[in-house]
Amino acid sequence: MSRLKAMPARLGATAPRLGAPPSNARAQDRARDELKPWRKWYGLKRWKDLRLKILVRACGVCEQTGVALIGKAPDPNSPVIDHIVEHNGDAALFWDEGNLQAVSKVWHDTEKQKQERARHD
Repeated sequence: MSRLKAMPARLGATAPRLGAPPSNARAQDRARDELKPWRKWYGLKRWKDLRLKILVRACGVCEQTGVALIGKAPDPNSPVIDHIVEHNGDAALFWDEGNLQAVSKVWHDTEKQKQERARHD
């Protein structure tokens, strides 16, 4: 019985893609951080304290749907503190308690994103 020989490759290398590959979340986050330097604010103790204050103010309930915010990220019922009006790096809007609401992750990732996309179209 004869052996099969390896065939030479017929296709060349694929073209490089722009940006990080979808599977590389850390690289995507770094690229996003470079474009939006205010994302660093989310890691500050000041933000974490404010986030807790807003969650307590809402009594642990989504201010849009009434769902109890008892999940742990990335659960659909985990709490997200949402900026009602997009701040886009405006420090006054970012830190304004009146511009913040406690919502569920599922509401934030669906309805809120639809609203924001509609405003940009």
